[in-house]
Amino acid sequence: MYENRTILIPYNLQFFAPDGEGGEKTEQPTSKKLQDARKEGKVAKSKEVTNGFSLLGFFLALRLFIAFAGNRLQEIFAWIYAIIPDVVSMSGRGLTTQTFHGIFMQLMLKMLIILLPFLAIGFAVDFVSNLVQVGWQPTMKPLQPKLSKFNPISGFKRIFSKQSIVNLILALAKIGLVCYIAYTSIKNQANTLFILYDITLRQALSLIYKIIVDTGIKISIVYIVLGLSDYAYQRWKFRDDMKMTKQEVKDEYKNTEGDPQIKGKQKQRMMESSQRRMMQNVPKADVVITNPTHLAVAILYDNTKDEAPRVVAKGEDYLAKKIRELAKDSDVPIVENKPLARALYATVDVEQVIPPELYQAVAEILAVVYTNRNKAVS
Repeated sequence: MYENRTILIPYNLQFFAPDGEGGEKTEQPTSKKLQDARKEGKVAKSKEVTNGFSLLGFFLALRLFIAFAGNRLQEIFAWIYAIIPDVVSMSGRGLTTQTFHGIFMQLMLKMLIILLPFLAIGFAVDFVSNLVQVGWQPTMKPLQPKLSKFNPISGFKRIFSKQSIVNLILALAKIGLVCYIAYTSIKNQANTLFILYDITLRQALSLIYKIIVDTGIKISIVYIVLGLSDYAYQRWKFRDDMKMTKQEVKDEYKNTEGDPQIKGKQKQRMMESSQRRMMQNVPKADVVITNPTHLAVAILYDNTKDEAPRVVAKGEDYLAKKIRELAKDSDVPIVENKPLARALYATVDVEQVIPPELYQAVAEILAVVYTNRNKAVS
């Protein structure tokens, strides 16, 4: 006979918890997290947008400056042929390294002048396209070496990640579209290409240049459309990756704003301290205006430093009761005036003078108080 036994196997439920502290990342990223990510160089950006506009800028520059470049190249060839006799004659006497270096530097300078418009346009297009995507906040942190980048496991994760699949699909789409556009452009010019043998070299070069530039501009526009689609995806993916768990939001709030419980206690202590200072002013008041039980406002008028009567204490319910009791113990007159008490409590803060629209109502009460006080003294 076999006994039925219950075997208890201990296991940690944390293994079944979702990744990340605090559960799923369901909360939108805070501004602080986005700023910290930006400082680390993590932004929503598409290289395809930059590449597409750079390609378009190159072909537009080629269309604008081809005449300038062609004339400069002719001048370079003319200059080279002009100095050949001098070089040959110098080789007989001994061509020095310094002479050869001088000729080479002149050639490089002339070539740089040709390339300068293309380089300037390329730099401007790259700069503006990146600036529009991510704004202006340069950081050197992405250039700092990190040992995590040499981790083979992280490398495999990047290779087989969702982003790598998207990049592969985008690359295949680009290759297919480029091939299709190039094929259709050349096919449309097939009849024109057959006359290359019947025209001059300059005309043939001009025709080939036109076909290349037109095809390049078409490819660039398609490239930009793909880049904008990729940029929209990168923005969505960046926001999704930056999402936070509820616990992360709480922890960040504690780190930046402080623990809510501690802040609550500090605020309570400040209120208590303020109330103690306020209650010390009640015995100095000229009059306390009540609601009669719900509100209490203590008024003081010192014509030597105040241009109008000033509220030195106010409160409701329990605090109003304390103000009335303290006023009674200090022989401060208590006057019941519901509309005036409500108006003073709602519109005037402690240690502020009353507004002009309440001057007359308060003045009438103070006049009665001062009259009664003078009678009591006499």
